[in-house]
Amino acid sequence: RGYLDNITAIGPRTVGSPENEVLAVNYLLEQIRAIERESTDAHKMSVDIQRPTGSFSIDFLGGFTSYYANITNVIVKLDPRNGAEYAVLSNCHFDSVPNTPGASDDAVSCAVMLEILNTLSKSSEPLQHAVIFLFNGAEENILQASHGFITQHEWAKSIRAFINLEAAGVGGKELVFQTGPENPWLVQAYIVAAKHPFASVVAQEIFQSGIIPADTDFRIYRDFGNVPGIDLAFIENGYIYHTEYDTSDRILAESIQRAGDNILAVLKYLATSDKLAKSFEYRHGNVVFFDVLGLFVVAYPARVGTIMNYITAATAFLYLSKKLLQPKTRAIHNLKNFFTAFGLTLTSWVSTLVTVLLVAVFVSVIGRSLSWYTHFYVSVFLYGTAAVAKLVLVHTLAKKFFYKNTNEQYLGDTFFDASLMIWSLALAMITRMGLCSAFICMLWVAFPLLAKLMIHKEFSQKGATMKFVMMYMLGMFVPYLYMMYLSWTVFEMFTPIMGRSGSEILPDVVLAGFIVVITMILSSYFINFIYLVKSTKTTLITLTTVFVVTLILVCSGIFFPYSSDAANPKPKRVFLQHTSRRFHDLGGNVVKSDSGIWINGFDYNGISHITPHVPEINDTIRTPCEEQAPFCGLPWILPVHFMFRLVKNWYLPATEIFPKSPIHFKVLSKELMPWNSVRLSFELSGPSHMSLYVRPHEGSALSKWSLGDGTPVASLGGDYFVFYSHGLQATPWHFWVELTAPEKHPDGIVSLAIAAHYFFGEDQKSPQLYALLERFPDWTFSSGWSCTYDLFVF
Repeated sequence: RGYLDNITAIGPRTVGSPENEVLAVNYLLEQIRAIERESTDAHKMSVDIQRPTGSFSIDFLGGFTSYYANITNVIVKLDPRNGAEYAVLSNCHFDSVPNTPGASDDAVSCAVMLEILNTLSKSSEPLQHAVIFLFNGAEENILQASHGFITQHEWAKSIRAFINLEAAGVGGKELVFQTGPENPWLVQAYIVAAKHPFASVVAQEIFQSGIIPADTDFRIYRDFGNVPGIDLAFIENGYIYHTEYDTSDRILAESIQRAGDNILAVLKYLATSDKLAKSFEYRHGNVVFFDVLGLFVVAYPARVGTIMNYITAATAFLYLSKKLLQPKTRAIHNLKNFFTAFGLTLTSWVSTLVTVLLVAVFVSVIGRSLSWYTHFYVSVFLYGTAAVAKLVLVHTLAKKFFYKNTNEQYLGDTFFDASLMIWSLALAMITRMGLCSAFICMLWVAFPLLAKLMIHKEFSQKGATMKFVMMYMLGMFVPYLYMMYLSWTVFEMFTPIMGRSGSEILPDVVLAGFIVVITMILSSYFINFIYLVKSTKTTLITLTTVFVVTLILVCSGIFFPYSSDAANPKPKRVFLQHTSRRFHDLGGNVVKSDSGIWINGFDYNGISHITPHVPEINDTIRTPCEEQAPFCGLPWILPVHFMFRLVKNWYLPATEIFPKSPIHFKVLSKELMPWNSVRLSFELSGPSHMSLYVRPHEGSALSKWSLGDGTPVASLGGDYFVFYSHGLQATPWHFWVELTAPEKHPDGIVSLAIAAHYFFGEDQKSPQLYALLERFPDWTFSSGWSCTYDLFVF
């Protein structure tokens, strides 16, 4: 706790700021030296400060290239007394996003690592391998410091596995949400060693699908270091992640203790493991892993899972075919009823999904999106009741009008078989796709089928006893319990993400869709009870009443999306950039210039809730797109333009800003190259964060540049984006671009723009920006800084 409080007391630690490059580094070194003085003779400690410069391309956020200069890493190596050939890496980052103290992301992980270093160094128990602790100082700049370490530091060559400590929330349990690639022994190490396991291959497949707009240093170690590892993150209370509320007092001591216990145990296990030295020999196949209520982890090789899944599906198909085709005299009748039930079940699911999504679209269109953001129960009362009511209604109507004279017990049995068939098909298909998450379908086939075989009877009058119900419920217990546990974990992660997912995604549609899917899963083996009970009238009336009342209350606006509650804030995120822009022509003349405060609301609601408090921010100041300029002539810090439509941006006219540290940009040379190519060389200096945008003109093409691996990577939309940052001191940045060009190009061959971002210091906030930020309501997290945008044509 002391380490955490002291790191966050430094304040926001943005790359390039004295807080990050000097104060945080000095604090870490003081603590490391103090730990070293008290270490035992069983180990030896080495400390290094690395300040790497490098460049790489990454396909994250639509694709861009990164360039960094003189950023900072603090690295400690704890060796056995006689040295070690191989090492395990533990990684955290001490930098934070601008305007936030970054307690959970990621100061708490660095605090845990300091305590682990302290514990290991005092232990008399010798290690077999070295443990390297990387306190990296530029993760929020999209993984730059980890790239500098793994590609340039001499100690990196000895690393055979890593543990990356991250955050997507504030405190709670730390979730293992990525492992590998492959290397099942790493998961086994976590299972054996971790005292409080919390892990899911479902989280891994969701994260790696790109649905969540985030990435971690795990990717760098995997892709650029070819090293396998374990990715852990705190996921609770993501509402205040990357905000001013991410303070040390919000992280409970139990969370810190739990993380420390787990990570220390896993690191010790890896540092004494024989497998670490030969980790590449154990690189075979993926692994299915999931924890059961946080008590223990189940894990097995994916190839074993594939065999289990196909055997389970085949058993279900065999059971169904044997049942439906016997006796032969009734086979046609049985098959007809079975496929009718199968079709009805799918129809009820599709119609339920369409109905609930229409409600979600309606709520979004009338401006009541995210009404459940602070009041979670609203989403259940609104979309959950609508989903259940629609399912019950469809089957009640089918029972009343389609199955007038059919035996109810026979119908119930037929619909059970239809659900079993759907799950069996899903199991076979998802397994065929190679997804480890297919184990969920396996649970939903194996346990109900087992229960059915144990009951040994059809749904009959005699069978509908308490004993029968108890046996039936017992068979459903495991899949239902696990599904409820998994659903809550996913809800806990995804609900806060909806508040920072941009203006393009309708959060109500996403959440409503998720609730419908959960409803369909949980109801699949209980649809048959609709055909067994005498009446569903009371159920339908109750569900409809709750839905209608909730919808009326939502439409009335009684559920305000955001909260400034001191104990549990759920703020709206707004980003404001006081921008001065200059557009130059081919001759270098300024043809247009303006200044304004560019405003982005980070959720679907835009600024509709803010306008009553700040009337000048309204729909009359929508941001226009400068079509001739890359990225619409706007100073994006990252290429996230595809997440924010310009109709959900605002540009408030403002006075021009004059930074005390302006950019200095000049052309060093223009060279004619073979094959009608032109090489333009530039020199650029400016603040610690700059963005470079390149747009080849029609007929021209960007063929090479001095960045990344030399091959330009375009962003979504076709423009090229380069993210630049530097530490406390940096020499001017020299780079070149090479373009193929047509013989005649009267309007030039390329437009090149530079945005300078002032995240800290005296240039960060103009008086006008500061005054505007002060007027924002207390339920917002409004992050502001100044920037310039200069466009040049060559």
